[in-house]
Amino acid sequence: MTAIPIETAYGPARVYLHCAEEGEAVLMLGHGAGGGLGAKDLVAVTRAAQAAGVHVALVEQPYRVAGRRAPAPANQLDTAWLTVADDLSARFDGLPFVFGGRSSGARVACRTASAGQAVAVLCLAFPEHPPGKPEKTRQPEFDAVEVPTLVIQGERDPFGRPKPGPHQELVLVDGDHTLGKDLETISRAAAEWLSRVLRPLA
Repeated sequence: MTAIPIETAYGPARVYLHCAEEGEAVLMLGHGAGGGLGAKDLVAVTRAAQAAGVHVALVEQPYRVAGRRAPAPANQLDTAWLTVADDLSARFDGLPFVFGGRSSGARVACRTASAGQAVAVLCLAFPEHPPGKPEKTRQPEFDAVEVPTLVIQGERDPFGRPKPGPHQELVLVDGDHTLGKDLETISRAAAEWLSRVLRPLA
């Protein structure tokens, strides 16, 4: 594992690289709004992706690097994410990129997929709406993604679940928004999906 600071317009981000032996793609994963990169589902997917031959870049947003728990505004998160993606793209010249993350990080991945030329998007616990407020839907962020998308969601997630379209898949697992219960299913679903969507690009 290698830690790399990357300067952005909102302060330094930090990237933790977990490289596969012969990586055929790069999976960028972002953390939740108040959580860190040690979330169980992020760790499980990192290991599964590495085993499937995908380099993983865990991205710590500038506000977290600076020690703040309250998340930055969406435009700052997106801008910092795309800056990191540009930097990593130069380091992994020619490899396809998959954007992903859990909760808030999943929203960032969806919003930036087009601008960052991601070939696919992996969402862990996409927060479809704030708990108890289904009218405040984030479905448009999800619908805007035009590349293959996998959502792994807890069956009892109080943040709801997005409605998948033709190129989007939804895998429901036992648990709530933390996705900490059925890590084996999460790992298997992520690895199988990554292998499937990246195969035509090999």
